[in-house]
Amino acid sequence: MTSEQPPPEPPADPLAQARMRMAHLPQMGSWVLWPAVMAVFVLALGFSAKFIPGYTPAELVVDQNISAHHDGFLNTVALALNTVFGPLGGVILVAVVCLFLLLVRRAPVNAIAFGAVAAVGWLSCQIFKVIVGRHRPDPALLANPLAPESASDSFPSGHVCLAVALAFALYYLAWGTGREKLAVVFGIFMVVVVGLSRLYIGVHYPTDVLASVIAASAAVLFFTGVWNRYAMAILARVRILQRFGPVPAPR
Repeated sequence: MTSEQPPPEPPADPLAQARMRMAHLPQMGSWVLWPAVMAVFVLALGFSAKFIPGYTPAELVVDQNISAHHDGFLNTVALALNTVFGPLGGVILVAVVCLFLLLVRRAPVNAIAFGAVAAVGWLSCQIFKVIVGRHRPDPALLANPLAPESASDSFPSGHVCLAVALAFALYYLAWGTGREKLAVVFGIFMVVVVGLSRLYIGVHYPTDVLASVIAASAAVLFFTGVWNRYAMAILARVRILQRFGPVPAPR
């Protein structure tokens, strides 16, 4: 068993407390074990999809059926999501939220926590992409490839990992406000829509999308334990943050 470090003492001022809501994130008990198990499962899923004969052709049928029934409005929505949750769009999206929390809400702890959770969950996909190296669906085999890609980085989906990471970050931001259920519903909706859009465009297989949810979740769940143990001790030493808002001292 590992001893849990107690969260920092909340300030007496309710406004200051709200600005430091993410100083201590909701954390599962086995924050090392279960993320490790989830990561192993993702790798097993990826290598199975890559090397088991007939696995990829069977999944390709899903992309082909969707590609043969594209709709003008859905094309626009899918391509918009492709841009918003893409590399550049994702950086801008996360940066805008963090700057809003920092400069408008005057909540440096929340801003850093939100950005860190989003970044860790999002970038976790790169580790599995490099290890597994699964090729994307061949656009030549699709009826209407909207954004043709042929690289060996199909598994898992970076777009879906970003959506999952943002869903966690929004939930943590809403924690203790009474809006947790709304954040959960919105987060699930966002992940499902982005996941379906990746299949709709034809740049990922269903297994890629499923693995993205598990991989990003594992990364975020592990990070919450690290954040709760060490973040406040580090942020307390960054004195410039106090110019933007309250930063609690570590216990």
